[in-house]
This record gives sequence, C-alpha cells and structure tokens, in this order.
Amino acid sequence: MGKKVRIQLAPGDRDRLEALIANGNTSQKHVRRAQIVAQAGDGVGTDEIQRRLGVSKPTIRRWRTRYVEAGVDGLCRDKTRPPGKPPLDAAVVMRVIEKTKTETPPDATHWSLRTMAKAVGISPSSVQAIWKAHGLKPHLVATFKLSNDPRFAEKVEDVVGLYLNPPERAIVLSVDEKSQIQALDRTQPGLPMKKARAGTMTHDYKRHGTTTLFAALDVLDGRVIGQCMQKHRHQEFIRFLNRINREVAPDLDVHLIADNYATHKHPKVKAWLARHPRFHMHFTPTSASWLNLVERFFAEITRKRIRRGVFRSVVELQMDINDYLDQHNAEPKPFVWTASANSITEKVKRGKQALESQH
Repeated sequence: MGKKVRIQLAPGDRDRLEALIANGNTSQKHVRRAQIVAQAGDGVGTDEIQRRLGVSKPTIRRWRTRYVEAGVDGLCRDKTRPPGKPPLDAAVVMRVIEKTKTETPPDATHWSLRTMAKAVGISPSSVQAIWKAHGLKPHLVATFKLSNDPRFAEKVEDVVGLYLNPPERAIVLSVDEKSQIQALDRTQPGLPMKKARAGTMTHDYKRHGTTTLFAALDVLDGRVIGQCMQKHRHQEFIRFLNRINREVAPDLDVHLIADNYATHKHPKVKAWLARHPRFHMHFTPTSASWLNLVERFFAEITRKRIRRGVFRSVVELQMDINDYLDQHNAEPKPFVWTASANSITEKVKRGKQALESQH
C-alpha cells in the first residue's frame, strides 16, 4: 500500500463532503473530487484511493491540494485558464463575414475554409468558427423559382382552400404524373452492409426502359389511386380519369388539383371533363408544382423504393411500384398542409422584392 497522507478536515467539511456524494444531482466530477478528499481525510493512502476510485495519482494529488488551498468550495469549481490564443479582432471577423457574403475567390464559385483563410491571413479553424457562429455555409446552395403567374394569389387561395377547408360531399385529389421512371439494373451485385461499412452499389447500370406513374392522392386520408403507363399523353391521362371515375363513389364531386402540363389542358381532356360535370379542375400557379401535395408522395416512393431499386425489366419496375402502392394504401397517412394562402403569397412577394433589390 502507498504511504498514507492525512488531510485535516475543517469543522463541518465532513458533512458537506458527504452531502455532495449523496446528492443525486451532483455532477460526477464533483462527486469524485469529494470522495478523494473524504478518503484522504480518513487517512487512506494515494495507492488505495487510486485502486478504489480508478483515478490517477496526479488527480488525487491535485484535489487534495485544491482542498487545502480553497476548501470544499474549491472542489466545486474549475480554475479558469487564459486562452491559448488571443481572440480574433472584431475587424477580422467582419472582414470574413463580408467577403463570404459579397465576394467570391478568383478561381472558384464559392469560398472554402482554406481559400478564405489564405485571403484573410488567419487559420482555417478560425474561419470555420466564424462561419459556424454566424450561420454561414458557402459550400451549400439552395434552388428556387418564383412564379410569375399573374393569377398567382388567386390560384394559391383556390388550392390551399381545398387543402384546409375541403367542400362537403366531395373528394379532393392531388393529381400528377411521375414520368420517365427508369428500370435500372446494376452491372454487378452490390456488397451487403456490415459493421463500419455501408452497403455498396455500382455507379453504372443497364437501362431496361421507362414507365410513367399516374397518381391521384386523396388529400383527406392519404390513399393513392395509381396506375403505370408507358407514355404520358392526353390519351393516357383520359384513361386515368376514367379509372378515377370508376373508383370514386358516384355521389361525390371530384376536385382535381393539377399542374399546368399541356396534357391536363388538352381539348380532348376538356371535352371529357364537360361530359363528366362532377369533375372540377384546379390548377396550381405556373412554376409552383410544390403546391401539389402528390409531389410529396412522389418523393416518398422515390426515396423508399425507386432510387436504390434494381429492376431487370419494366415489368419488374411496375410490379414493384404497384406493390408499394398496395402497402401504402393498406395503412395510408395523409400529408397535412399547414401554410395559409396569405403566408405563401407574402413569402413570394418578399422573394420578388429581394430579387429586385439585387438587380
């Protein structure tokens, strides 16, 4: 056993140490420090404290010394240390921020940590800290498209009104086509996922043709009427309308939300709608297909079934899509729309004002 070093505990400190150790809200590092001092106060040597608590000898010596210098209060706080490097000057920070927002490097479209560090004369880690503190991410870019539809507000109010306040004795269906879905077969089998390694898939593939998924999403319950077809002309759209007509109860009006694809406005489609007066078309504004809820369903089926799928034929692809539709409709969940028409209109208005101010 190591040499016993006895610490003389001040009056009342024994109770304070035991209270720290027993309190479930005390941080573990403070409990460990209190245990070291309490056992040293009982005459337990360094080697034995090390064996009991699993801490190093320098740690034991440090907290015995701290107790002697500052008492129990010293165990509950860490000594402040001066920073290893002086903080960056505020002018340097502002220069990094302004260059990031308003300039680009001469040989690239955006700044990297190293190019900015070289341009300003500081370390890459300092640039990273500034960008993180001010929420700047020059390596990322978001895409957008503002609609110039002169009837934008009117169409948004119409479509959003159907989402938030659907009419009685009617069904609201969000309709669109996911075209050119490719049946891709990988050139080699991939390796399975294992510990510390993701599953693999070859970057190249064999094309076996394409299909188009026509889908009508019931915005109330999330069920989808879907059908795969080889093309997406007005003829196929009319076939899909006939299927919707068969599957929707005859006593319900049908409100269809669609984008401005020419097929949806073909004269023969208009003639079909005239023969079926219970059908009502509602078009999203131009360049605003994101307003169509069925796009959310297309994103789900792409992520869950198509993107990483392996299909040796178009028939196999269509079978997989139909299987996904069956499983989705067995337990449908609606996509809940929450944005109001006014909030959307105001956001687009602000976007246009910001663009105009830049040019």
